[in-house]
Amino acid sequence: MSPTGMSKSTSIPFSSAQRLVFTFLLALLIMVASVLSSDTAMPTQNMSHKERTELREEARDMFYHAYRAYMENAYPADELMPLSCKGRYRGVTPSRGDMDDILGNFSMTLVDTLDTLVLLGDFTEFEHAVKLVIRDVQFDSDIIVSVFETNIRMVGGLLSAHILSEYLQKQVDVMHWYKGELLEMARELGYRLLPAFNTSTGIPHARVNLRNGMKDPMLKKSRETCTACAGTILLEFAALSRLTGDPIFEVRAHAAMDALWKLRHRGSDLMGTVLNVHSGDWVRRDSGVGAGIDSYYEYLFKSYVLLGDDKYLARFNRHYNAVMKYVSEGPMLLDVLMHRPHAKSRNFMDSLLAFWPGLQVLSGDLKPAVQTHEMLYQVMQMHKLIPEAFTVDFQIHWGQHHLRPEFIESTYFLYRATGDHHYLQVGKRALKTLQQYAKVSCGYAAVNDVRTGKHEDRMDSFVLSETFKYLFLLFSEPQDLIINVDEFVFTTEAHLLPLSIAQLGNATFSFRQSDEHNVLDFMRTCPSSNKLFPEKVRKPLRNFITGSCPRTSSGKRLSALDFQASNADHLRAVYDMGITMVSVGDRSQGKVRLFHSFYNVSFSFCFALFIFPLLFWLRFNIISNASSPRFTGCYHNLYSVHPKTGQESRGGRNGTAVYAGNAGANKDSEHESVGAVAGE
Repeated sequence: MSPTGMSKSTSIPFSSAQRLVFTFLLALLIMVASVLSSDTAMPTQNMSHKERTELREEARDMFYHAYRAYMENAYPADELMPLSCKGRYRGVTPSRGDMDDILGNFSMTLVDTLDTLVLLGDFTEFEHAVKLVIRDVQFDSDIIVSVFETNIRMVGGLLSAHILSEYLQKQVDVMHWYKGELLEMARELGYRLLPAFNTSTGIPHARVNLRNGMKDPMLKKSRETCTACAGTILLEFAALSRLTGDPIFEVRAHAAMDALWKLRHRGSDLMGTVLNVHSGDWVRRDSGVGAGIDSYYEYLFKSYVLLGDDKYLARFNRHYNAVMKYVSEGPMLLDVLMHRPHAKSRNFMDSLLAFWPGLQVLSGDLKPAVQTHEMLYQVMQMHKLIPEAFTVDFQIHWGQHHLRPEFIESTYFLYRATGDHHYLQVGKRALKTLQQYAKVSCGYAAVNDVRTGKHEDRMDSFVLSETFKYLFLLFSEPQDLIINVDEFVFTTEAHLLPLSIAQLGNATFSFRQSDEHNVLDFMRTCPSSNKLFPEKVRKPLRNFITGSCPRTSSGKRLSALDFQASNADHLRAVYDMGITMVSVGDRSQGKVRLFHSFYNVSFSFCFALFIFPLLFWLRFNIISNASSPRFTGCYHNLYSVHPKTGQESRGGRNGTAVYAGNAGANKDSEHESVGAVAGE
């Protein structure tokens, strides 16, 4: 069989008009490839120690520019509004709707930032900040907050700061006055979140009132949450139980993870994004790795690493294999329907999926991590900043850029795994871009539209807790840091939990291999980074979005006039260009359909820049005056035409956007019905 799935002996009749059209198309294609051929780029130049040190210090300066702006103009507010240069308070500052569920009037930015001060080696400021938190922060407020965000930012921040405070007492001989106050604060906050877990499934509500639990009248109709919201609890709650000796937190978090696992689609092993916490019914069956589900996958794998519970590795591997089978399209990751995994559910990708290459590195699957990261890097180069969402042809879907950390996080892990200085250069590009487009006199401001560069009066706490932290770590040498980060697990908010937590006592449920798992679920082959050179993986993707086309291989070229549809070699050459021809209906009628898969083409930019416009022109001026073709997910169903009658038909799935929320909302507020935020 040929690559197109047709027998070598199959002949597809062409009318003279159709042959003329296709001949012209091939002639222009070959001409474009010849004109735009160029030598491949030189390998990445190693970054000097001097330049790396300068970039590390610049990342430090970026942190302090934002940190001091917050402390001097916003503290004790939850966030800094960098354009107004004042603090954002819940109930005082004009409401942003569900987006404000992250705010609890508990000095969130400072708590979220504590452990970054330790990594920077600023023990004096860390000690001062800890004293401020102990003195000023309280949780007895009649405020509804996001369970997910409060857990990852506040509980995680308090736990990490507690652990590092005790570490500094022993290793640096400071903070002898500290007696575990931050841990007690984390325990109190944990108890205030527990009422959200009182559901028939054990899956927590998306929101809870800090003072009244679920008794708040506004929470009576609370039914829905997102997968990541419910599945990003275990690391913090397990650490809280093991540090305090109170098992209730870890027990509840395990129960939530077990309940989620039972809701997977048994045929595809995929998860949806929004569910009913009481019935367990799926509200949105879209499945991907971005908003609404991202950190659920992350916490499955990291729960195995931190707690040593094999069942989480088995579950992660099952989900991972399903994602790579159904969601992964080359370097792209396109949402599908969990119950119909071959059906794409939307035609765009959101920026939160940028965390995925980093998770792939941790799980040992480096090659696809390199590929997806390279695609994202090219999106960044194309638009200066990675937009909140972009389409399958890499145009802007939502133009906001909230200074998210996910891409820099993946860059950091790829550098740690490979030692390839390309990732230092990528980090440099990201750092300089933030300096150019986000820095303002009072901190760093989110960009409301990457096309115009207009700022938004917003600086999320994760800018200090994650974005600048990962930039600093990327350019740091191990000897520059007070702690060995390899002995810690980074939570989804980049808080540090030590691997030694597993030794403090095991409140996890014992795992017994059941019919749900087999030995393959526990197997993972980690390729050696010494044998996998990222440059070789990136090279075929160098022009995936923009840039010059690679030089075509030497050898006899196919002349457009010599093309024969019955020639298997000719069909193969066309297939390599990204075109697949499929006969439709009765072969004797000569009706064919052309498909283009741009991630398989060897010079996809040429296609995007020249061939797509040509096909549209041919369609409107030669074939018919019908309406424009539909784009069907990753595959473009260009057209099918009857060579004799000229009648044209269209087919395929029409990608539909499933996010109905405000594009400018917080992290995952695209899920308006949930209003909670999912996954850094």
